[in-house]
Amino acid sequence: MFKLLLRSFIGIVVFCLCFSTGIKAQTTVQINDNVNQHIFEYKQIIYFEDTTGKLGLDGIHAAYLAGKFQANPQPTPVTQHNNSAYWYRIKIGKTNATNNNWILEFFDQTIDSITVYSPVNDTYRATSLGSSHPFSARFYKHKNFSVNINSNHGPDDVYYIRIRSGHSVNVIMVLRTVSRFIGYALDEYFFFGVFYGMILVFGLYNFMMFIAMRQVQYLYYIIYNLSIGLYEMCADGIAYQYIWPDYPAWNNYAYGIALFSASIFAILFAQKLLNLKVNAPRLNKVIKGVIVFRCLYFLACITINMAWFNYKIIEFLPLCISFYAGCYVLIKGYKPARFFVIGYTFLLTGFIIKTCIALNIWWLPVTEFDYYSLSVCFIMEMLFISFAIGDKVRILKKEKDVAQQNIIAQMKQNEELKDTLNRSLEVQVQERTRELVEKSSMIAEQNEELKSVNELLQQQAEEISRMNVLLEKDNIILHNDIEKVTHDRVMLTEVDFEEFSRIYPDRETCFKFLSDLKWEHGYACRKCSNTHYGSGHLPYSRRCSKCGYEESVIAYTILQNTRIPINKAFYMIFLMYSTKGKISSHKLSEILSIRQSTCWAYSSRIKKVMEQRKKEIKNAGDKGWSKLVIDNSGAADK
Repeated sequence: MFKLLLRSFIGIVVFCLCFSTGIKAQTTVQINDNVNQHIFEYKQIIYFEDTTGKLGLDGIHAAYLAGKFQANPQPTPVTQHNNSAYWYRIKIGKTNATNNNWILEFFDQTIDSITVYSPVNDTYRATSLGSSHPFSARFYKHKNFSVNINSNHGPDDVYYIRIRSGHSVNVIMVLRTVSRFIGYALDEYFFFGVFYGMILVFGLYNFMMFIAMRQVQYLYYIIYNLSIGLYEMCADGIAYQYIWPDYPAWNNYAYGIALFSASIFAILFAQKLLNLKVNAPRLNKVIKGVIVFRCLYFLACITINMAWFNYKIIEFLPLCISFYAGCYVLIKGYKPARFFVIGYTFLLTGFIIKTCIALNIWWLPVTEFDYYSLSVCFIMEMLFISFAIGDKVRILKKEKDVAQQNIIAQMKQNEELKDTLNRSLEVQVQERTRELVEKSSMIAEQNEELKSVNELLQQQAEEISRMNVLLEKDNIILHNDIEKVTHDRVMLTEVDFEEFSRIYPDRETCFKFLSDLKWEHGYACRKCSNTHYGSGHLPYSRRCSKCGYEESVIAYTILQNTRIPINKAFYMIFLMYSTKGKISSHKLSEILSIRQSTCWAYSSRIKKVMEQRKKEIKNAGDKGWSKLVIDNSGAADK
């Protein structure tokens, strides 16, 4: 029994020591009228993560007594897990009397749910805040979440704050006097008016530029500015206060739509302002790919999981690619990019600060300047982008003026050249006119001489005509003699295809020769034996005047159904006849430029006819080859 009492006593002592140690570990923030504002940080806040999200205030008391609360390791607490509820415990001391009213304010306007448990006598009163509640439910009609603090003189008060949100949030808790809150709120709304007013002014300025210049880049910049304004209103809670106070669900994704619009139109504006299509074609293609990727990610957020809007780090990609594009074209010598690079340097700096705060890697306590650093950087970016637009217009105007001056100088030079040329032409015309007058008198004299000469020439022409008639007769006789000699020489000697073609140069000549050879003893229809005929459809064919049967000139000849040129077929028959069939098909293919298989098939037919008519062509002489042509055994034309 004694041992049991001893163990119980030791356990109670250990528990009290742990409890007293836990209490001493948390720093109490004292209310002091000399300090009208205090931001909670480090050991002034202890927290507990309720992974179930179901614990109430009694369960949290038990967790605190069990020593489960931990000291805050960062200057500003940050929620890490979206499914957990985070409980924060702060102590506010009231050892000093105060003449002010105090409030507890939360900076981050994107927190979904905040429940503040304030001590009232021996119990706690719960106050619900957060972006998931209608704006009209707030006691203070301000964009930040605020709750009154019991500032009566008495013992230290312990406050519990339960925070739950669908995304990571910064738990920035500030203890302020009401007078400080009012002054701060007025200053804050004044600067908001300046900020959003500047957005409207820049938008109006670019709209006027669009009307004057008719360039789509100004419309891109207007939409980009308005999107930035909407995003800042969502982030600051201004949109929730003034645009959709009764629709808290819009807070979950309105900022994502605004951020997507700002990202896309910022890239499109950068494309046009930097003229990337000309200055950096490859980089322009990369930017088009980034636009497509960003659009696909936006569609995925809308259709699959709207919580993906919370990954704002994705905006780092279009921001960096636009900044890199500006630096790249600036290095290449594109002057309007200099103010663009400066403006995006500010924007990139603000984005890095906000990213560090969101990722809980910011090493300093989060102040008003840090929290609104991105808004300040947006203003600087808009200012320098306006300089960049003006700089581009100035450079374009300067280039236009230079071009106009060059055109004017060129026009003056052209005018001087024109005057010089006109004067030169006038002198040349005068000289030419004088020469023409002199030559016209000479021509008149020469005409008289030519008239007499023409009479003499006319007499000579008549004499020459009589001589030409005689010469023409001689030429005809001589030509016939030459043709006869040439034909005899060709038929008696081995000649090449070129010389052979002089006698049978074309299809027309060959058909005429065949016609004369085929019907040298007269025409008789092969169907009805009629001897009267007319011209057929094909050259040199004959059509029976009685039965209408038409017989072509190559029908019933060795040339029937032959697809090679007819003059080459003539020459092949001639070569086969002159060599007595000893020439090879390879040699014929080489001479006539016809495939060897075709030459072999056709030469075989000729050899067969030569064999059949051996006796007829034995002593035929130069006309022997023509005897191989007529009366082929092939069928007649159908």
